[in-house]
Amino acid sequence: MDKTKPFKFKFFLFIIAIFIYIIIITTVKTSRSYRSIPPPRRALDTCPFQISNQSITPLENTKHFLVSAYMDQRVKGFDMRIISIFRRDSIQTLYCLFCCAGHLSNTTLVTVLVHEDHFGFPFSATDVMCQIPPNCEATHVTLLTQPDGVKVSNHTWLPIKNKKTSREEEKTFQFDFTVCISTLYGDYNNVLQFAQTLELYRLLGVGRVVIYNTSAGPELNRLLKTYSQEGLVEMVEWPIHKHLNPSNGWLFSKYGGDLHYYGQLVTLNDCIYRSMNRSRYVLLNDIDEIIMPYQHDNLKSMMDMLQQQHPDAAMFHIESHVFPYKFFTKGKDTPLPQWRGVPGFNILERIYREDPDKNIFHPRKMIIQPRLVEQTSVHDVLKTFGQKYKVPMEVCRIIHCPTVPQNERLFSQHEDTRLWDFKDKLIQRVNEMLRRGGLLSSEGES
Repeated sequence: MDKTKPFKFKFFLFIIAIFIYIIIITTVKTSRSYRSIPPPRRALDTCPFQISNQSITPLENTKHFLVSAYMDQRVKGFDMRIISIFRRDSIQTLYCLFCCAGHLSNTTLVTVLVHEDHFGFPFSATDVMCQIPPNCEATHVTLLTQPDGVKVSNHTWLPIKNKKTSREEEKTFQFDFTVCISTLYGDYNNVLQFAQTLELYRLLGVGRVVIYNTSAGPELNRLLKTYSQEGLVEMVEWPIHKHLNPSNGWLFSKYGGDLHYYGQLVTLNDCIYRSMNRSRYVLLNDIDEIIMPYQHDNLKSMMDMLQQQHPDAAMFHIESHVFPYKFFTKGKDTPLPQWRGVPGFNILERIYREDPDKNIFHPRKMIIQPRLVEQTSVHDVLKTFGQKYKVPMEVCRIIHCPTVPQNERLFSQHEDTRLWDFKDKLIQRVNEMLRRGGLLSSEGES
């Protein structure tokens, strides 16, 4: 019996050792598994709850839509400007609610500024203005229809952009020039003209082209993807037709619909604020228009001269000249066969310029300093902190190459081959982009 005691004692120690080993292994595995589990989401009393990643966001319990929110302290008494689309006959009292680095602010009363150019349409470009409460480091904003008692978890929040708006020191801009194109619709597929226009702008010194896209054709979508990947084009999807019945004309009494020209006024204003802190100048024009300097080789040289001559100017008005559809040349100087099979037409064939009719309204387009512009329409700024200047046509004019034939005109035409000054570099660059987009056939390359 005495001999069995040591054996039992050793066996007891062995069992204890195994038990301790199992506990250690289990503890290590458990701690590892805990580390692999992602941290829990924030409690529902924090904010924001639901952040919009869309360019058009319906506003809860209203007939309105929010587009984007920007810090803007240029107008006394306000900190925030929300670019919006409001139904003009249904405006009610609204309140701003901010997410202050994770917690909710007190609500502040809203001032609604409907843009004066709405051309009779029920819906209009609208600015929503409000203050940020004291001691709030605002990151997101939403609008409420009552100051309290609202279940804010049902609301969608907009991220606040352009947080740094101080102009105390000279800014270093990412781009000298940004072009705002609004909007592409109707399965627009004029690929050749589009590529030529973008490459010409690049030669003139444009660093960014912002395009609001409702619907483009299949070939143009391929080209847009190529330009987006290399950084020249910034695509903003603009599904306005999913929310409203947009008009394809500029006047409600003639064309009908809910909103002017696919929301052109909204996108132009959004593009100005989108570009405010990153671009020295913004060009506001259509895709079939090129703002062309005639005394300088690039836009920077021209604007340096104009800005020096007119230091208080916030907007530079550029006169438009039509290069008609039916007047063109097909001589050996134009490379039309090289682009056979590419959708669209060749702007290098447009070498005859019309004199505008001075007896009727003659539309102009603009080059602006975005930090000095508050609101814009299509052909003029609505609110500005600076002066306006009409640029002489011998210095700069718009080369307008409409896609479809215009009404018969009896005005005189003049040969204008300014585009040919860029022909060699332009052809080379267009070919490269069409090739990269898979749009230049082997026959065209030969």
